[in-house]
Amino acid sequence: MRDVVQLRPEGLYCPAGQFYIDPWRPVATAVLTHGHGDHARVGMGCYHTSAEGLPILQWRLGDQDYRVHEYGQPFMLGNARVSLHPAGHVLGSAQVRIEADGQTWVVSGDYKRQPDPTCSPFEVVACDTFITEATFGLPIYRWPGTADVAQDIVQWRDHCATRGEAAILYCYALGKAQRVLAELKPFIDRPVYVHGAIAAGVDVYRQAGIDMADTQGVIDADGDSPASRAGFAGELIIAPPSAAGSAWLRRFRKAQHGFASGWMRLRGNRRRRNMDRGFVVSDHADWPDLLRTIHDTGARRVIATHGDTDALVRTLNEAGVAAETLATQYGEDD
Repeated sequence: MRDVVQLRPEGLYCPAGQFYIDPWRPVATAVLTHGHGDHARVGMGCYHTSAEGLPILQWRLGDQDYRVHEYGQPFMLGNARVSLHPAGHVLGSAQVRIEADGQTWVVSGDYKRQPDPTCSPFEVVACDTFITEATFGLPIYRWPGTADVAQDIVQWRDHCATRGEAAILYCYALGKAQRVLAELKPFIDRPVYVHGAIAAGVDVYRQAGIDMADTQGVIDADGDSPASRAGFAGELIIAPPSAAGSAWLRRFRKAQHGFASGWMRLRGNRRRRNMDRGFVVSDHADWPDLLRTIHDTGARRVIATHGDTDALVRTLNEAGVAAETLATQYGEDD
């Protein structure tokens, strides 16, 4: 039997349905797993997306030909029966389930199993072949509870206050920033200041009904506000990684810099980014959850892509699971 999903120069292709999943070159029909820039690109003829993910794509890609589907509702593309299922990665993220040629395949996109108040939780989808991400496919990657990390962030802000410093926390603008703000809400006593790029995504999430800590734009507080006059000392500011080292930072007279990412599990990554603090928060599955998810799907064949695939494939093969690697062009979240 031929593979239901094949690698072509344009991306992952389903011949039975004549569509691509998260293609990196222009194609006629694209089925998207989520709105991060390495998975959602302009130039496609039409885009199939989850209903929950539509506002994200409209924000990221603008006015396009969108075909919207509720989670779990099948639709036909050619001779393939397709459905989208929650991936738990960011708002609207989806796994793509494909029935064709007597087989059931699932393309996970990016996913996580940790609870997240900003998106629908991951749904296990049984399949014959599972194409899984492996972003953090090494045993060292194991995530702490996010509520505990949120309290650590507040304590860091308060520590900065005693030193007359601002606490600048770098987060990806889609998914990570909103999740951090949602986790901070029970523990924080005043608004969080946000960079303009963060504010745009926060507004999209709020319009989707996601509850988060109160925020205020840094630009709105510039000038004669008390926070601005104090150089934002003692305040928590969330900014995208691209703001690090930029002229935008000049308004903060003294500051410490932190980064919220699964990569912060390794201290060397924090040092390389020249960060004062690293907070381990990830929107991807850690090592135990990668293995748990593969087991839960019941897949007889596993294809690992984008990340530390070699260690995952070797571990699965040693456990008697048929596993292999597929090279794609997916990478950093944003």
